[in-house]
Amino acid sequence: MHPYVTIGASPVEPSSAFYDAVLAAIGWSSHASFAGGRGYSRGGTGEGFSAWVLKPFDGAPASAGNGAMVGFPAASQAEVDAFYAAGMAQVGTDEGAPGLRPQYGPDWYAAYLRDPCGNKIAVVFNG
Repeated sequence: MHPYVTIGASPVEPSSAFYDAVLAAIGWSSHASFAGGRGYSRGGTGEGFSAWVLKPFDGAPASAGNGAMVGFPAASQAEVDAFYAAGMAQVGTDEGAPGLRPQYGPDWYAAYLRDPCGNKIAVVFNG
C-alpha cells in the first residue's frame, strides 16, 4: 500500500473542482472517482503518495482540523504560484500568498490556502 492522506469534503463536488485545479498545477490528476470522493496522484497514475478527497466515512459533516495541514510538493516556484492562483480562482481562501519563507530554510518557497470546506493546504518548493 502506498502512503496517502484523506481530506474531508462535504459536499464533494466543489472540493473536487478545487483539487482538480490546484493539483493540476503541480502535475497531479485524479486516478479514481466514485460517488463519495476522488483520489489524486502525480500524473494520475495511482502510484506513490496519493490524496483522497471524500465524504467522511462516519457520515458526520466534514470539518477542518485545528492545526492540521497537508503540504503538496512543487517542482518550481512557478508551480507554487500556479497552484495558489488556481486555488484562489476556485473559491479558495488565502492563508499566505506565494513567497519565500526563510524561517523554514533559505530556499523554502510556499503558499497556503483553504479549500471550500476550510481544510488548510500548502504547496512548497524547497529549491
